[in-house]
Amino acid sequence: MAMTIKTDGLEELGAMMAKLGEKANEVAGKSLYEGADVVGDAFTKAISSIKTEPIGNSKRKMRLPSPEEKAALEGKSGIAKFRNTGDGVDTMIGISGAAGYASVNGKPKAVRLIARAINSGTSFMKKQPVFRKAVNSSKAAAQAKIADKAEELFNEIIGG
Repeated sequence: MAMTIKTDGLEELGAMMAKLGEKANEVAGKSLYEGADVVGDAFTKAISSIKTEPIGNSKRKMRLPSPEEKAALEGKSGIAKFRNTGDGVDTMIGISGAAGYASVNGKPKAVRLIARAINSGTSFMKKQPVFRKAVNSSKAAAQAKIADKAEELFNEIIGG
């Protein structure tokens, strides 16, 4: 016994899927921006939470960063330009590459080096993994923000 199955709406579904595919990178970029903003805010808060002490006040071998070192990082965190990889969009969040040098104790020091020393510690500076903690604590909120924005944009595309 032969049967025939007839479906309706496949052309509309195909057109909708094609439209979604065309807009996928745009949606990814706008969604990533929302999530990057959350992590960027966490980085800014992390910098303000760095504990400091004046250089030379400690008789211990390990010291905290100086107020000058902390000040060198303030206002230097940011979001890099978004990069379209063909199958997605990505960016980096951290200390700006253009941050340059800051005068610490009368000597020029690379700002990115200061940030790395504070986050990972050195032979003379106590480790304060504030940036790692900022990423870990903001990851879930950033992912939720990205997913919400993507869903909102895809619903606009489908509905409009």
